[in-house]
Amino acid sequence: MTLSKKLLITHELPSFLLDQIKTAIPDWNIYMSTDSNDWDQHLQDAEVILGWHSKWDQQKLWSNDQLKWIQTWSAGVNSLPLQQLAAQNIQLTSANGVHSYPISETVFALMLALTRNIHTYIRNQINKGWNDSGNTLEMHNKTIGIIGVGAIGQEIAKLAKAFGMKVLGVRHSGKPAPYVDEMYPQSELKNTLPHCDYVVITLPLTEDTYHLFDKTLFEKMKKSAFFINIGRGEIVKEDDLIAALQNGNIAGAGLDVFETEPLQQTSPLWEMDNVIITPHTSGATEHYAKRVIEDIFLPNLKSYLENSQPTINTVHYQKGY
Repeated sequence: MTLSKKLLITHELPSFLLDQIKTAIPDWNIYMSTDSNDWDQHLQDAEVILGWHSKWDQQKLWSNDQLKWIQTWSAGVNSLPLQQLAAQNIQLTSANGVHSYPISETVFALMLALTRNIHTYIRNQINKGWNDSGNTLEMHNKTIGIIGVGAIGQEIAKLAKAFGMKVLGVRHSGKPAPYVDEMYPQSELKNTLPHCDYVVITLPLTEDTYHLFDKTLFEKMKKSAFFINIGRGEIVKEDDLIAALQNGNIAGAGLDVFETEPLQQTSPLWEMDNVIITPHTSGATEHYAKRVIEDIFLPNLKSYLENSQPTINTVHYQKGY
């Protein structure tokens, strides 16, 4: 007697999405639970897992010779035990692309707020202060540098064109992309930064990108430039960023990610007038679950059923993303 295949879902899905999964695999056992106490018994024999949690008993996971594929709920996979997953020959796919709209909207909210002094006016409003704060800058026709041109970077580039901006891109491959006027390999990063009025980080965290942005790179930027990071906090050497902001090496920053999260209350970033802080929420959206399931997981599931290999957002273990 052949045992039924098992899918473990570690996030709560609305019924219309769960029904779509059930329709796709009617002969599978599907277990959905957000309770960590329920996961252990299924980690040992699930063939496919939708989600990932650090609370898992990973010994049970590694002893599961049935496990073939994990679809993460996040775009970033740097917190996962990639070497062990690779050693176990477990296929891994991410939720990359789900965040393109909300993150690109957040990037432009931060850029516009810094450019038009909206963050200062909010502070003035709290204190009932009527102060124009020297509001003279415009964003139109400026140059934006997008460091890491994946799905999110391409959406940012697309929106930048509505403002008549020149778009410079930096990506590992150096391959061109839509809406990017000039694309450069990462080896040209130092030469690209001096031309940018806005520098936006959308990179994944890997061994190559850890502390990529340090004093040397901040010194390459225009003193009038704004720095936006929605990638990962560890890509930036935070002390060097703080120094660059304090010394006037750059004009300001919009930061959604930090080396330590939550950001420590003792961080000078909290008190800086030229900094806007958001609590790692740039990717939050009302459509998150729908996009993960309908745009990524279900097409991947179809491919998996046909040839045992999902095809969307496959993580390359050697690259780390």
